[in-house]
Amino acid sequence: MNELTGTGRLVRLILRRDRFLMPLWVLSLGLIPISYVASVNELFPTAAGRQGYATASANNVGFVALYGPLNGSGLGELVAWRAGFVPVMIGLFSILTVIRHTRTEEEAGRRELLGATVAGRHAGLAAALVATFGACLVLGTVLALGMIGQGLPAAGSWAFGVEFAATGWMFAAVAAVAAQLTSGAGGARGIAIITLGAAYVLRVVGDINGLTDGPLSGLTWLSPIGWAQRISPYADERWWITAPAVGFTAVFALVAVALSARRDVGAGILPPRLGPARGATWLRSPLALAWRLHRGLLAGWIAGFAVLGVVLGYLAAGVGDLVRDNQQMRDILARLGGAAGLIDDYLAGMMGLFGLIAAGYAIQATLRLRGEETSGHAEPVLGTAVGRFRWAGSHLVFSALGPAAALAAAGLAMGLTHGLNTGDVGHELPRILAGAMVQVPAVWILAAITIALSGLVPRLAAVSWGALAICLLFGMVGTALQFDQWVLDLSPFTHLPRIPGGRFSAVPLLWLSAIAVALAAAGLAGLRRRDLPIT
Repeated sequence: MNELTGTGRLVRLILRRDRFLMPLWVLSLGLIPISYVASVNELFPTAAGRQGYATASANNVGFVALYGPLNGSGLGELVAWRAGFVPVMIGLFSILTVIRHTRTEEEAGRRELLGATVAGRHAGLAAALVATFGACLVLGTVLALGMIGQGLPAAGSWAFGVEFAATGWMFAAVAAVAAQLTSGAGGARGIAIITLGAAYVLRVVGDINGLTDGPLSGLTWLSPIGWAQRISPYADERWWITAPAVGFTAVFALVAVALSARRDVGAGILPPRLGPARGATWLRSPLALAWRLHRGLLAGWIAGFAVLGVVLGYLAAGVGDLVRDNQQMRDILARLGGAAGLIDDYLAGMMGLFGLIAAGYAIQATLRLRGEETSGHAEPVLGTAVGRFRWAGSHLVFSALGPAAALAAAGLAMGLTHGLNTGDVGHELPRILAGAMVQVPAVWILAAITIALSGLVPRLAAVSWGALAICLLFGMVGTALQFDQWVLDLSPFTHLPRIPGGRFSAVPLLWLSAIAVALAAAGLAGLRRRDLPIT
């Protein structure tokens, strides 16, 4: 029997299971850069205005760290540069998709069932990669056609699409390798996401050094994200860079296949770390066990939020410099309250971005509850005197307080950095920290949706990622695409006060918190009544 027998049917199964989730992510991430065309055109309608914006941005360390190098002052170059963080999100989407359909399936015991059929040994891994590669290719095509529809050059638009698709392919292959290394989906996700973060850091350090031809500028070429951005859409279109990107993908995919052939089903290449012969007394409670399961993920998210807060806080002080030589922008700012108004708008926008990212962590932490059920780990716990509410509550503590801690870390880091830059920490830190914390009730809504699905319709629990994709779509491109207000109001983030700079109101925060409590209560009621486990 061929080791890839049944791959086509498993691809169709993956597409059927993700028929709602995958299109939402593809459309959301593909439409974000398209919406930037109208924004850049509105703010900088003339070539002189775009040139001034490009000149101020190209040498700004914070902007280069966040978006990458700027290759020109044309509309296409500015849009491609402004979308420089989107490849990181595409990499994350690819990682989560591949691991969901490989290691998670194996952890739940479904791969063993497939192995008893005519499906080949590597069919599941190949199907996950083919489906993810296809989704990334569709995403790149949507982006390219959308940019061409906006009147931008076809060659640059296709290069832009290739940049996004290549990034997704490379990190899908990284995830395939990570799925072979550990025996748990959480560990595999951790390895792959750390690799994604390291690639981003290498790109940042290399690009910042490149501003002054520093000795570390070559680090960019060690980062898959840096490779993809060097395709340079709308500038000199370096098509040859697609060759090492495809080679990277092929090598890692082959390594994943080789590792898969060397291990047993359910095991990982890396041996599990043995614990002590006797457990510590503090591990006797469900909350202590949940802490042990969640602490690595929580620490990683808090550290990542703190680092991103420092970068974005450093960037805030230079926002006003972008319009120094642009008379039209100065006139607009005069009506909006001056440069301080622009900086506050930037800070509030970044807090909204932090809120969306924190919602991803909240969903991931909440799905750990479902993962414990499908892996069979919940049954031994519930076979003791621990009740279902107590077991579920121990995990939901991290769903609720974990995102709040990550947002607090981001607000503190951003507030301190911006406050030190402006020389007024006492004024800036409380405002920015408040802007971070008002995101918490909206994040709780996404966590509560996950709880409700896990309790009432457990097989659809992963659809909660689709809810996040919808919020991302509405938050980042809804206004630019002129969605009706009632559509935008479907996202809980639409109702949050824009802090700093806006008027604070506790009413929407209370309503969102109440809705989150109601959804969570419905999910817990369903969890109490239904059978465990449902796989």
